[in-house]
Amino acid sequence: MTSAPNECKPSFTRGLWALTRRELKKWLNDPVMLAMFIIQPLIWMGLLGKSMNIQGLFSSGSLGNITIPNIQIPGRFANPPINGTIVIPGALIAQQLQQMFSNIGEKVMMNTFGVTDYFSYMAVGMISMIVMTTTMFSGMSIVWDRRLGFLDKVISTPVSRAAIIFAKILNSTFRAMFQATVILSLAYLIGLRLSSTFTLLNILGIYAAIFLLSVGLSSIFIAFSIRSTRMERPMQFVSLITTPLMFASNTFFPTSMMPTWMQIIAHANPLTYLTDAIRQLTILPLNTSSLIIDFIYLGIFASILATIGIVLSWRYLTK
Repeated sequence: MTSAPNECKPSFTRGLWALTRRELKKWLNDPVMLAMFIIQPLIWMGLLGKSMNIQGLFSSGSLGNITIPNIQIPGRFANPPINGTIVIPGALIAQQLQQMFSNIGEKVMMNTFGVTDYFSYMAVGMISMIVMTTTMFSGMSIVWDRRLGFLDKVISTPVSRAAIIFAKILNSTFRAMFQATVILSLAYLIGLRLSSTFTLLNILGIYAAIFLLSVGLSSIFIAFSIRSTRMERPMQFVSLITTPLMFASNTFFPTSMMPTWMQIIAHANPLTYLTDAIRQLTILPLNTSSLIIDFIYLGIFASILATIGIVLSWRYLTK
């Protein structure tokens, strides 16, 4: 007789696993949506990453065919001085300018972006963008469940409300990790240049950074959408916040080159720390102190937003 109550009240782990598995199966059974989440960043990398040849702006080819007339200088300026004049061919000057600019592109890229090609810099930013997009759409999932009546049915069961919320969070987190793996693999095949400090263990660090940001963002987006019955509300919120988060970060451009007021926003933007952590673990020489700061910020961000999001979701998760 003591076993009946236990059968009617499933454990938190079993409920969490069942709901998470449902969410993942629903996502994997939709090949169109799965393909879109992969094709979109692939297009960005292929078109924007390859077309923006910033290094070419500072290469010798950007000078074009330079025509410089011959230059005559008085012989007294020569060392040692000579009588008459010295004629310096303009072709020789043009050749020297070409040689001087031949390596300046790599130097400018290294000083500005930390890498010699913009594609590698931008491809890592695509990983952060896909993580942000995936976690934001976790709120729309719970709106859809409410409209279909599935959420009401789950709330009526003995499954813990915490399991319902954590299932959504884990679903978006696992999806972000999977998509980041695919994007990183495709970027490597297209031309991503890994640093000499990259090892397979660095992938665990990438997953940890993605996990922290996904937990924080998905928690707050789920809390924002928990009472909504219309898809337009979370979609408008996502559209409003996506662009500022993406462009007010180091996703496409270093924060040091931004205006001062934008640097303040970028330094508070969690996407900046995720992107920097992934770059440290993939394309940049590993800077341990900078990486620790990134993880501390992401950990604090995930803890605060997850706490707020879960408390609000728990409070407003009703029929």
